[in-house]
Amino acid sequence: MHTKLYDLVIFAAHPFASYMQEQSYILGELLSKVNLPADLRELKEEQLEQFCDELRQYIIDVVSVNGGHFGASLGVVEMTAAIHYVFNTPKDQLVWDVGHQAYGHKIITGRREIFHTNRKYRGLSGFPKRKESEFDTFGVGHSSTSISAALGMAVGSRHKGDLQKQHIAVIGDGAMTGGMAFEGLNHAGVENTNLLVILNDNCMSIDPNVGALKEYLTDITTSPTYNKVRDEVWNLLGMVSKFGPNAQEIASKIENGIKSTLLKQSNLFESLNFRYFGPIDGHDVNHMVRVMQDLKDIPGPKILHCLTTKGKGYQPAEDGDTTKWHAPGLFNKDTGEIKVVKPEEPQPPKYQDVFGHTMVELAKKNDNVVGVTPAMPSGCSLNIMMKAMPDRAFDVGIAEQHAVTFSAGMATQGLVPFCNIYSSFMQRAYDQVIHDVALQNLNVVFCLDRGGLVGADGATHHGAYDIAFMRCIPNIKIASPMNEEELRNLMYTAQLKDKGVWSIRYPRGTGVMPNWETKFKEIEIGTGRNISNGSDVAILSLGHVGNYAVEASSELNSRGISVGHYDMRFAKPLDEKMLHQVFKKFDKVITIEDGCLTGGFGSAIIEFMSDNGYFAQVQRLGIPDRFVDHGSQKELHLECGYYKDDIVEAATKLVGISEKAAAS
Repeated sequence: MHTKLYDLVIFAAHPFASYMQEQSYILGELLSKVNLPADLRELKEEQLEQFCDELRQYIIDVVSVNGGHFGASLGVVEMTAAIHYVFNTPKDQLVWDVGHQAYGHKIITGRREIFHTNRKYRGLSGFPKRKESEFDTFGVGHSSTSISAALGMAVGSRHKGDLQKQHIAVIGDGAMTGGMAFEGLNHAGVENTNLLVILNDNCMSIDPNVGALKEYLTDITTSPTYNKVRDEVWNLLGMVSKFGPNAQEIASKIENGIKSTLLKQSNLFESLNFRYFGPIDGHDVNHMVRVMQDLKDIPGPKILHCLTTKGKGYQPAEDGDTTKWHAPGLFNKDTGEIKVVKPEEPQPPKYQDVFGHTMVELAKKNDNVVGVTPAMPSGCSLNIMMKAMPDRAFDVGIAEQHAVTFSAGMATQGLVPFCNIYSSFMQRAYDQVIHDVALQNLNVVFCLDRGGLVGADGATHHGAYDIAFMRCIPNIKIASPMNEEELRNLMYTAQLKDKGVWSIRYPRGTGVMPNWETKFKEIEIGTGRNISNGSDVAILSLGHVGNYAVEASSELNSRGISVGHYDMRFAKPLDEKMLHQVFKKFDKVITIEDGCLTGGFGSAIIEFMSDNGYFAQVQRLGIPDRFVDHGSQKELHLECGYYKDDIVEAATKLVGISEKAAAS
């Protein structure tokens, strides 16, 4: 058995193990026989269509009752089967870009029986992950990395003298817009390696009038005979050119001209020294198998352009909103109805929606307010402003670096850009934050959605580090609201005249205020709030997790432990006046943050204490110095030790330690 399946013994001991093992799903005749790609290769080519139908149905069955990414995985069923059928994985290296589409891959590569644990606490990751299986050659989650990674692997193979190993990068048309993808293409074009880039293009459809011609031309250009003759003629022309005009150059121009005319394709890829093939029907598994078999024998960098449909094979997903069916949650597989629990009472909104609606309100008050997001308008709710004010809200595609510098450029002209980027994705634009925004002290407001542990997406998407990496940058103000009203007021304050650079971070999910549309109030920069007074222990919180502190304070007070709770609101600048009061009054202090402890908010508090000559027992609660896997937010907060119960335990322990010390 090839696959390592990392630490799957955890399922047996895990409290959710019985639930995970109870699930049963009907397997098709062929899928039941395929546990590994080697089993798939035992099938006859004429059986592949049936296999793909069974694999698609299995994904529908499991995801409908367990949730997860859906549309993208259905769209690459045939492509996944063709790749594993033709190439000798895992020896041949397969890299998925982002990884939303890798469910079929996981099922084929030894994880079918536990696939229902996907994205659940201590279950399978929703993305390819090296420690999970040797078929997952590269850990992914962020966009546009596959080409660079696969090229690195190809160069590594060449270095070791293994010239037969194949390296395949599967990248979507959306990820291809990321600058890193073009950096990888540019480098790959000058390296003579066995690299195949498969472009999964799900934004186009095959024109029925010319589709057959395109496929015919692809078949010709991938055929061994054509390429043998082409190479022989090419070498001959090289010899001729020594004695006359550059025959190779002339022939190349003729070939590219003919292909451009017939295929109506750009020469972009071929200008980067890639051999371009396609486009072909990404749902014709047999044709893809034949093309890929031919491509194995063509040396050098190649790109295969496949046209696919998101949600292919499931009509509600094919016909419906692609954004909605990207990760629809639970749904009725028979009717396509997405299951929504309708609460009996008004519920707090999502923080992202508070941001979206507040943006429209601010933009109506201030003509200089504009919005920017890198390809996440619905995820961050900037789509609300894009609909109301399309000329003042910009989706720049998967281009975080550009989003930041674009915002900086607008700020030089007197605009106040609110640049909304998921905390995890902001890591990609760190240089631009420093060099293009902070250094010039421009009026740019970074709204970092998904700050903290995000849940089922796991380590690649947790917004763990922004407090720490932003805190060391001069000129920047770092704030985090405890509730919806605070978010609105921080956003309002940030867009006032000459307020400089801001980073306002807030978590994934809902707030705590059903009636959240409050009147705007300016907040004095670097000031916190005293939530409750006490005498035994002080709790200093930053952000939404301060609501855990409110619950914990109530329980501690009922136990006779007097708690002073302070919502600091700002990690930079700190409310030094408030902190002087705290450290003069308390010698037991707890800090809590939904961010990494190393260099984070708690560290800032300890630095203040040390710099000002105070001595106190300080217990920091937050994300430990390790990568945290996936699970629900509550499960992960419990695991990392900063849920309500953890605050109670920490405070009780601090008071207990102090009493014992006093008694001795």
